Amino acid sequence: MSANSAKQGIPFVVAAPSGTGKTTVCRQAVERDGRISFSVSHTTRRKRDGEVEGRDYFFVDEPEFRRLVAKDEFLEWAEYNAHLYGTSWKAIDRGLAGGRELLLEIEVQGARQVRARRPDARLIFLLPPSMEELERRLQCRGTDSAEEIRRRLEVANRELEAIGEFDYGVANDDLGRCVANLLEIIRAEREGLVEELRERFSPVAAEQKFQDSRAPSS
Repeated sequence: MSANSAKQGIPFVVAAPSGTGKTTVCRQAVERDGRISFSVSHTTRRKRDGEVEGRDYFFVDEPEFRRLVAKDEFLEWAEYNAHLYGTSWKAIDRGLAGGRELLLEIEVQGARQVRARRPDARLIFLLPPSMEELERRLQCRGTDSAEEIRRRLEVANRELEAIGEFDYGVANDDLGRCVANLLEIIRAEREGLVEELRERFSPVAAEQKFQDSRAPSS
């Protein structure tokens, strides 16, 4: 399938370290703007309590996932924390139909693939307020062991190094404000009025603010 098969809307990639809250942010943005669709990814990880097939993910086993990769069914796919995740071309085409914007909630590896294969995509990186807060959120989630949390924090540090590859950097230090900022970016891109927002949500500035939060207080 051609990467140019759907041109009506704009795909927005939202990436963030695990525990930052990107799923909640994306779903609230979709609820508040009827012109935005949410892309549902495939994954090989086990379904968690409360998750619904086709709403949260398409849950498949690894042989089926590898079969889809071999058939070039995915716009992007990546291995994250010992599980496979991917966004299908079909999900992209459905989501962008009729001029709708599409939110792709994916990992940094996948974001790089989307940039290469869909140059029209806009990349948004969500940052936690601090590493301490990220660790607290992972612990409060109650789904991971201490070792699993340690691994996720190691991955988070590597992912934060990639923020300069994104178009925007937005801190999720307050859920309502973060959702509002995301919607502001989407609407500005939709209308072609992005210069001021690209400066205000510069990934370089967002990273500097995050790094300042890690500096020991004097």
